[in-house]
Amino acid sequence: MFEGFEETRVDLGEASAFVRFGGEGPPVVLLHGHPRTSATWHRVAPLLAAAGHIVVCPDLRGYGRSRGPRFTADHAGYSKRAVAGDVVAVMRHLGHRRFALVGHDRGGAVALRLTLDHPDAVSRVVFADALPLTEHLSRAGVEFATQWWHWFFFAQPDIPERVINADPDAWYQGDPEVMGAENHAEWRRATRDPDVVRAMLEDYRAGLTVDRRHEEADRAAGRRLTCPTLTLWSLRDDLEDLYGDPLAIWRRWADDVTGHGIDSGHHVAEEAPEELAKALIDFLRPELEEDPSWKVN
Repeated sequence: MFEGFEETRVDLGEASAFVRFGGEGPPVVLLHGHPRTSATWHRVAPLLAAAGHIVVCPDLRGYGRSRGPRFTADHAGYSKRAVAGDVVAVMRHLGHRRFALVGHDRGGAVALRLTLDHPDAVSRVVFADALPLTEHLSRAGVEFATQWWHWFFFAQPDIPERVINADPDAWYQGDPEVMGAENHAEWRRATRDPDVVRAMLEDYRAGLTVDRRHEEADRAAGRRLTCPTLTLWSLRDDLEDLYGDPLAIWRRWADDVTGHGIDSGHHVAEEAPEELAKALIDFLRPELEEDPSWKVN
């Protein structure tokens, strides 16, 4: 995987980030979702690099080979604000003060928080199979609760850890033929690590508590995304079925939104990498045409 890419670990004080990066040109950060690692991008990242981008793929805080702080009752150490700070610090470490940003699933929640908290750092943002957490919760009717019950199960103290760690292979099911053998092996190692499992649960616990409050504060203050925004959704997933037009929802949050569906299941980077990469390359094309002010002097 990731031929020609480098790997590094960035010390972030209370946390550390495992990062893959490669290519040349304006930078783009790819943020994975649950329960994947940065390896989920192994088919997409080389296509973006070949199109003229530096591509940076971190493991989110606590996922994969990244590590976070001790767990606390308020879950703040795994809030999207904390994880967004990790990404900004990683990019500064690599020499970039401004970058494009792509977030899938839970990575989309991080991308939203990063773009709202650090608007000068983000030139363009893409949300793939992702909505603001509060938009999910405000629409949590019977269908949502039935299909997305794991959100509320993960929020319970202690019980999810015991259930998942008793047989992680049965809980987290993945197909090596679909995922790619190396991606699958990396993901399987991560999901067998009790510390990773706990951190992934903390992601969801933060989502229903501190992250929800942060988004509610944004809405009350009228904060919006001002950079160009792309939303993509998998046509064989349930996002559109549950919520209707994702574009209409994102227009409540962003000034300049475009988007479309992709013929894929939920893990679009693994199932439809060429179509996803094309959508990203088309959206990021202005980055290649503008003055390269993304580089740090």
